[in-house]
Parts: sequence; C-alpha cells; structure tokens
Amino acid sequence: MSNQVELYGWDAKSRDPSVVLGGKKNIRDPELQTIASTKLPDTPLAKSVLEYAKKELSTETFNHSMRVYYYGTAIHTQQFPDWRFTDETYLLACLLHDIGTTDKNICATKMSFEFYGGLLALELLSKDLHAPIEQAESVAEAVIRHQDIGETGKITTIGLLLQLATIFDNMGGHEELVHKDTIENVTRHFPRNKWSSCFAATIRKENGLKPWAHTTALGEEDFPNGVLNNKLMEPYDK
Repeated sequence: MSNQVELYGWDAKSRDPSVVLGGKKNIRDPELQTIASTKLPDTPLAKSVLEYAKKELSTETFNHSMRVYYYGTAIHTQQFPDWRFTDETYLLACLLHDIGTTDKNICATKMSFEFYGGLLALELLSKDLHAPIEQAESVAEAVIRHQDIGETGKITTIGLLLQLATIFDNMGGHEELVHKDTIENVTRHFPRNKWSSCFAATIRKENGLKPWAHTTALGEEDFPNGVLNNKLMEPYDK
C-alpha cells in the first residue's frame, strides 16, 4: 500500500483546508513559480491524456485545466512538499476533472457532471490507456469529489489539492497560497478568456438540465455568483 500512496496519492487528508493549513492562511509565504520552472510530465500516458483533453475540451476548459495543474503544483511544492504522489497522476486529474461538462457529455447522462466525469476518466485510463488500476481509481475519485467541499471527514491528497486549485482559479479562494506573479505567468500561457462567465454559464446549464445535480450543494445562486465575482482573477479574465 505504501507504494500506491507515494505514486497515486492514496493518503487521507482532512477535507477542511483550515486543518491542513494549521488554522493559518498559508504555511509559508508563496513565491513566484513559473511554467518554465515547473515540470510537465511527458510520459506516454500523460501525452495521451493531454491530447485527449485538447480534443474533447473547449479551449476555455482546457486552459482552466492547465492552470489548475500549475497552481496546484505551486501549492504542493511550496505549502505541502511532504504530500506524496506523482506529477503524472495529478496532471491526469487536472486534465479530466471537467470532462463531464462538455456539451456532449453533460447531455449524455442524468448523472451530475463530476460523477459521470469520474466514470469516463476511469474507463479512459484503465481500459483504453491501460493505466494501473490504482492510478486510474485515484484520478476518478478526485474527479468525482473535486466539488465535494466541506469541513468534515477525509479526502485523498490528490482530491484535496484538486479542490484547492480549482477553487483558487474559479473563485479566488485561498489566495494566500499562490504568488500573484505566478498568476501573471500562468494566465499569460493559458489565458482565462472570460473563464468566470464561461464557467458560471456551465453551472447554470448543469443545474437547469439536472435540478438534482451535486453542483446545487454549493448553492444554486451562491456558486455561479461567486464564480462571476472572482475579484482575484478579474484583472486576468479577458
């Protein structure tokens, strides 16, 4: 089991960010971390999923997924360097976490987009690309739970990091975890292209099609409005 923990992030962390942060805004002051200084996995599996994501996702969603990778990697290396998982596994989770929101997939099921996306990720990785089942399941779990925000219980390391990075990009949450110069650098390479309004529209589409959707747990109006009022990212939301 220890090998699986180190490779694929099967380690339990509190679902409450304030617990892992020890009640502080951050563990250390963030520093600039550029895309050039951040390793992007180039394994055959990573390359295959990268190409799949480029093909299946809109440009806006693909850019968001890449920003989530780079912000999350900065959070990992600077705030939680002892968290154990491969960069490849985290990249796969980032690239696939919103696969359920494509026009094709959001209408293909009555399931909430994160849950259906987790099933798609599991099938792609385990059956089509023959990834180790422990890795495929870790990614699927993170995809399913990336909007499972709360203060009780536990979540995997990959799942919590994915939550922190998506909340940061979508709503400007936990802004003390990433240096503003890192935002400048990442958005220059992967522009937001009015991501706030794009994602808010996706939330409303999901909730309109599926009034039972898990997204409603974050607030049927509070969540899309919070995305639209992302003050941290407003200067870059062009």
